[in-house]
Amino acid sequence: MLDLSNLEKYDSEKMYEIYHNWPEMAESSYNSEIIPIDHKNIDHIVFSGMGGSGALGDIFQAILSKKNIHVSVVKGYHLPKTVDNNTLVVTTSVSGNTDETLKVLDLAKKQGSKIISFASGGKMEKYCVKNNIEFQKIKQIHSPRTSFVTFLYSMLKSLESVTNVKNNEILESISFLKKQRTNISFKNLSEENQSLKLANWIKSIPLIYYPWGLQSAAIRFKNSLQENSKSHAITEDIIESSHNGIVAWSNPSNIQPILLRGKNDFEKTIERWEILKEFFKQNGIDFYEIISVEGNIISKLINLIYLLDYTTIYKSILSQVDPSPVKPIEYIKEHLK
Repeated sequence: MLDLSNLEKYDSEKMYEIYHNWPEMAESSYNSEIIPIDHKNIDHIVFSGMGGSGALGDIFQAILSKKNIHVSVVKGYHLPKTVDNNTLVVTTSVSGNTDETLKVLDLAKKQGSKIISFASGGKMEKYCVKNNIEFQKIKQIHSPRTSFVTFLYSMLKSLESVTNVKNNEILESISFLKKQRTNISFKNLSEENQSLKLANWIKSIPLIYYPWGLQSAAIRFKNSLQENSKSHAITEDIIESSHNGIVAWSNPSNIQPILLRGKNDFEKTIERWEILKEFFKQNGIDFYEIISVEGNIISKLINLIYLLDYTTIYKSILSQVDPSPVKPIEYIKEHLK
């Protein structure tokens, strides 16, 4: 059984404490002095970022999926050809030094789009100051992945004029974070802790099934398992997988399916979940089901991410692995020209 002494022993930089503070970090960021941007006639928003910063773009794409605006997420070096002066390019790099995002920032300037950048400083800040590009400086707390809520809620405030996200939606999501913490925090390492329960259940490679609207939470979970737990993970869209991936279960496997469901999923998605569950039961395949809170899309996503990120911390400790170091990422960065 995991206890505080295990956390202190293996989590060298006390990431578990930073996650405990996420509700206050979110609230403080949203109530900060960041001034909302004032751009008119925007018909296309491009979110550019990698890793934890890229996950922010995924979140905004989900938030804006039912809005009357085209959204693209760029995780790489290239901008869509459709970018023009009615496009807002949002570049995010927590460190401010992400190679891919800096290249996109330069391309956006050359293509004449509107631009706003978010970073803790670094090369991105210097580029924006030199070229008179709108820049919001946000403090990094430990690492890009643990700084997730400070950037998300700062960006929600800054971009409110183009996203049209309501104040009450954001406040609801923070309220849910506070409620959820009582169950999943390191201060409740009991059998009732849902994050710890899931961490104990994962013994091999999880396959995370998700509906389209929750893709960002699934990708974030995969990325956090890889970075924090140093373990492999797979994601699959539940609808698409029904046409191909499901066939892989014809053979015995040590892959563990996790069903990431939304409260009030689309009726045909709910039907698909029930069919998949019945298939697993008939074939003796053990699965784990997670259902989001009932609320707006921000509440659903951020609370799922909170639960699942804490899971990856507990999973790392149970595996006697320090969640903080990411040496393979550092290796790649050191060898980039």
